[in-house]
Amino acid sequence: MTPSLDRPAVDAAVAAERHRLADHVTGLTDEQWRTPSLCCAWTVRDVVAHLTTTTRTTVPGLLRAAVRARGDFDRMEIDLAAGRAAAHTTAELVGLLRESADSRRRFPGSAPLDPLMDLVVHGQDIARPLGTPYDSPPEVVAAALAHVATNRFMGAPRRLAGVRLVSTDTGWTLGAGPEVRGRDIDLLLVASGRPAGLDALDGPGLALLAGRLG
Repeated sequence: MTPSLDRPAVDAAVAAERHRLADHVTGLTDEQWRTPSLCCAWTVRDVVAHLTTTTRTTVPGLLRAAVRARGDFDRMEIDLAAGRAAAHTTAELVGLLRESADSRRRFPGSAPLDPLMDLVVHGQDIARPLGTPYDSPPEVVAAALAHVATNRFMGAPRRLAGVRLVSTDTGWTLGAGPEVRGRDIDLLLVASGRPAGLDALDGPGLALLAGRLG
């Protein structure tokens, strides 16, 4: 059975994750804020800045940003985060993240589960380079994994083609081919293109997957 959450559960989880992540980054040193995250081109500060844009970006603003980025979505997100990071102190960024906790607004065009997935993945993007454990609820991670693993926009189906994911947390499986086994959080990182998840996985399909993420 595919792990899933209904919309009220998603909204509650999004609020909880925003508060949890704000708590996690409160009190970081300037050096820690400057630490490169798992997300290419972003520091910890940039990741937090990005997470404050998702409830505040309007369609007109998004269109202007897309034009400036010449239609490159990744460049557009980098630019939006950089602008927010430059305009606010770290304390203000944490405050903006907390303020957005109960917002039901979504980044234009996003699916209901996208903001939750974004928070769970970016929480790991921040925590792992800092060596500070960060745990989202198991049911939230499981739902995020099932969402990302079939998300063509994020490139996961292409990335995971020819292997069978097996969750050692829930028993959930996806795909056909040699197995890649591990915890949901590590499978989620790999499905979203982060090589940092590979070390905690095993199985005969791991080498194939590692070759695509290397």
